[in-house]
Amino acid sequence: MSELAKRSTLMPAAPAAPPSRQADLRELLAFVLAGEAYAFPLYRVREILKPPPITPVPRASRHVLGIVSVRGVITTVVDLRRLMQVEETPPNKSSRILLVDTGGEVLGALVDEVLQVYRLAEDEVELAGVVGGELSDHVLGIGRPRVRTRDGEGVAREAGRDLLILLDPQPLLARIERG
Repeated sequence: MSELAKRSTLMPAAPAAPPSRQADLRELLAFVLAGEAYAFPLYRVREILKPPPITPVPRASRHVLGIVSVRGVITTVVDLRRLMQVEETPPNKSSRILLVDTGGEVLGALVDEVLQVYRLAEDEVELAGVVGGELSDHVLGIGRPRVRTRDGEGVAREAGRDLLILLDPQPLLARIERG
């Protein structure tokens, strides 16, 4: 087995170019922040890491936890709880760092827990314009994945729905520059 295949934190390689806006809403990596489910487009997530030791950076923005070295590349780590202005809690054994491609650089985003990859059909996504209200520029919309289970006869049926807040990491993580 190759060295690359042995790494437990490695995510599938991102495509060379981002898919169209509609297509990027179909495959999403769901994660938890302060008990709520959020998701980034999968093509933006390069890797999932267990949090290594983080080196603080003096006078950095409040949202920046510090820096880490990922295979020799220095990466800034941002606390998404602070950035999203949700209740802050210390990291625990479920916490992960998502290496996210923001378009110009790759940043680490600390989340409480990674859930799974969702593949949503068009009718399971409500774009931000449809949701209404004043949503931030980093909210793409709401995902309503259908949860399917197998009953005793092995027939798939709809069992319920959870909500995912779909985020665009590019404008969200650009906020760290504004402090």
